[in-house]
Amino acid sequence: MQKTLFRVDQMDCPSEENLIRMKFDGSAHIKHLEFDLTQRILTIFHESGLDQIESALAELKLGHTMLSSDSTQQTAFDNNKAQKSVLWSVLMINLFFFILEMTFGIVSRSMGLVADSLDMLADSFVYALSLMAVGKSLFHKKTVAKIAGYFQIILALIGFAEVIRRTLFGQEFPDYSTMIIVSLGALIGNGWCLYLLQRSKDSDQAHMKASLIFTSNDIIINLGVILAGLLVYWLGSNIPDLLIGALVFIIVTKGALRILSLGKN
Repeated sequence: MQKTLFRVDQMDCPSEENLIRMKFDGSAHIKHLEFDLTQRILTIFHESGLDQIESALAELKLGHTMLSSDSTQQTAFDNNKAQKSVLWSVLMINLFFFILEMTFGIVSRSMGLVADSLDMLADSFVYALSLMAVGKSLFHKKTVAKIAGYFQIILALIGFAEVIRRTLFGQEFPDYSTMIIVSLGALIGNGWCLYLLQRSKDSDQAHMKASLIFTSNDIIINLGVILAGLLVYWLGSNIPDLLIGALVFIIVTKGALRILSLGKN
């Protein structure tokens, strides 16, 4: 058996981890996957097919580099069944904050909150796809990935259109206090998800904190919305809210394209 290590530059949160898991689901020559999100290292235990592995990673467009590939005698690996309950937990957390942020985003007229809610929905799609892929055919998995990806893109395009409309024609002033409070809640929710995911791998607190602080795009987005809320208050302008909304819609679209890549032949 071979043990091959890759550095994956854009593997900076559990969403990318689950995309990779989905990509290799059903590959007979893949025996086990290990992830180090802090160092962005992916370890693959496999019997053959290194070229196919590299090709599959290239399709995800996460920026990978092979670090080493050596023979190993290891044949026993941790049981991943416990991951399923954790995935259900983080799925429910993300869905809850999607509904919360979308509702308050509409009520408070904040494009930043609406966009952040779609980022939560994007994570929910990834976790749901990971769970639905278990025991399903490759065709089923690809079909669901396509539906999720296109739905996500449609929502992002609607969001872009609204940002453009408000920029050109509207002066709808968002409720900055709601932006800040709800985003703080989402920040706690993302931190909770990362804690659950890291704890499920028996990682130490230092590893969890490093992943929480340095490697989560979701947390950076939450902080961005909070900052936008403060700028709306200080500047008396809706421009910061529109800018963070547009930026997050771009991130959501990129995530949707990654999901669609799973539906390719």
